Amino acid sequence: MTSIHVTMKDIPKQDRPRERLIELGASHVSNQELLAILLGTGTREESVQDLAQRVLMHFEGINLLRESTFEELTAIKGIGMVKAVLILASIELGKRMNQLKPQERYVIRSPEDGANFVMEEMRLLNQEHFVCLFLNTKNQIIHRQTVFIGSLNASIVHPREVYREAVKRSAASIICVHNHPSGDPSPSQEDIQVTKRLAECGKMIGIELLDHLVIGDQKFVSLKEKGYV
Repeated sequence: MTSIHVTMKDIPKQDRPRERLIELGASHVSNQELLAILLGTGTREESVQDLAQRVLMHFEGINLLRESTFEELTAIKGIGMVKAVLILASIELGKRMNQLKPQERYVIRSPEDGANFVMEEMRLLNQEHFVCLFLNTKNQIIHRQTVFIGSLNASIVHPREVYREAVKRSAASIICVHNHPSGDPSPSQEDIQVTKRLAECGKMIGIELLDHLVIGDQKFVSLKEKGYV
């Protein structure tokens, strides 16, 4: 009697774990189906789903599978070196993800906090960099983005570019920062004009411009403190 090698394509589409994961999301796929996706193929005697089920039964579920070794896996009929390595790599990746601790976000409580966050990186730049800091409701920085590099100009710094990213990041407020390569942070008329324009647009869409900082060499100017925000 000729045996048949069973692959994913031989399984009815509605029962294929890959398709189910794509359609329903990973959280709606069973442990057996997740393992079948990793295994990829079954053996000549059984489908990949059956092989996955047998592996889980061997370890009495995922708790013991989590502590399995290469030798234990390859001792199971149908699990060769490649399949064992895939399983072990997936287990290790899951363990490392679980060990990750939430990264503490930098909180902006004052203009000094904002300036200190960017000072060392921006104070000695040879060109002007216009940077936006996007904050949540707790004034924590959730994202930082360089909007453009070059001389500050109201026609270049368009509010659309700034607030598009703010909306995308669900930011509650923003702080704009740019440097003066001369080292003198005294704001120009162009700086003031850009600040007023950004502040007005922020009020219209409900994302507040908290400040616009001009960075010099170890010193800065807050346009909010100057009364322009």
